[in-house]
Amino acid sequence: MVLVLKRTYFPEGTQGVLEWNGTIVCYTIELPWLGNQKRISCIPEGDYVLQKRFSPKFHWHLHLMNVPGRDLILIHPANDAKTELLGCIATVTLHTGIGKGSSSRKALEKLKAVVYKVMTYNEEVKIRIQTNPLKPLRMTR
Repeated sequence: MVLVLKRTYFPEGTQGVLEWNGTIVCYTIELPWLGNQKRISCIPEGDYVLQKRFSPKFHWHLHLMNVPGRDLILIHPANDAKTELLGCIATVTLHTGIGKGSSSRKALEKLKAVVYKVMTYNEEVKIRIQTNPLKPLRMTR
């Protein structure tokens, strides 16, 4: 299984659309691209294996494996990239501004329902992060 995250970059943050088999699963928010600097930049484009992960803070979420120059890059809930992310990816139901969204936990539950089902059968799940070839996403309120 390969999820595709199509990013649109802005100086204030990164917006994304996460798809599986051409269907939108959810939207994402991230920090801006700042050369893969730890804790202040989104991660480089590429393919990453996903694994289930549990922590007391985020409960069940996803971990991106083998990110160059980085560790503990997660997909977890957050609605404001600048104040809640340190290089991770947050799922959101709706973009509300650059690097901002709403209903993050709801979006993560939707993503986990798709991904964890596949992982149950020991199938590898990857995420492919790439530039969105379309024009920048419209912001909605």
